[in-house]
Amino acid sequence: MNREAVAVAVLVAEEHGIRVREPVILKDSYNLRVHLRPAPVVARVPTVTAGRALAELHEALRGFPGELPRLGPVLDEPAHLLRLLAGSLEPSELGLLRDEHARLASLLGEEPAQAVHGDAHPGNLLATPGGLLWNDFEETMTAPAGWDLACLLRTGRLDGREAVRAYGADPDDPRLLLYAEARALQGTVWQLAKAVRFPDFAPTARDALASWRRSAAGPSGATR
Repeated sequence: MNREAVAVAVLVAEEHGIRVREPVILKDSYNLRVHLRPAPVVARVPTVTAGRALAELHEALRGFPGELPRLGPVLDEPAHLLRLLAGSLEPSELGLLRDEHARLASLLGEEPAQAVHGDAHPGNLLATPGGLLWNDFEETMTAPAGWDLACLLRTGRLDGREAVRAYGADPDDPRLLLYAEARALQGTVWQLAKAVRFPDFAPTARDALASWRRSAAGPSGATR
């Protein structure tokens, strides 16, 4: 966990022109504080508070009275994008994606649902003087709270498992892992669709597809 958080801090620093040679952990609590030596900079990396912030958001959304699509960004939008990708992928690749989408759609049943963020990763958190605030509600929908937890679980910006525990959930909950699989499919399809419009993005999209196929294959090497 610490290594991942330090790596994120170093990456962000270097993206802003700060050279880091010897990062030193100053404090490891709800936030990891790292001295980015030799630069006179200390980075603060949220590790647990993202999970607590999500619990607060869900509490605030629980009484939302409006109507939202149920699992729309999870089920409907990927299905639409897969139709658009029909002429851009090999039939075997498209078939694998469609089969996985159908499998997941059959498993994501009528569980208790509420308004959720839909894209609940730390990149959509704003640090303000008043605390952490969520933004970018573009994918808000009605879904089990587990969907947002799966988004948090899969993030590479902090320790997703610890963040889910801070929420009060079990990162190994089978239902949560199912949502994580749906999140992986959703992200892969979106990247492939982006490459259709922006050809320069094609290598990144192909890497994403290859990574998804390895993940979907599991230890046995056979795609689910």
